[in-house]
Amino acid sequence: MDVRVGDVLVMKKNHPCGANEFEVLRSGMDFRLRCRGCAREVMVPRSKAEKNIRRILREERQDDA
Repeated sequence: MDVRVGDVLVMKKNHPCGANEFEVLRSGMDFRLRCRGCAREVMVPRSKAEKNIRRILREERQDDA
């Protein structure tokens, strides 16, 4: 699964604060995610995170040169 730093992940399960969107801060064997509701950061193993991803929101950047 192609997950990049800066992507927003919409998860199947909510965070205890009620939000289900997380921003990717670090990607590798595990992800460092920041909850978009309460701004708490969590580390989640890649295998567990990929099972719970419903959708990836990504802003396509257009480089004007």
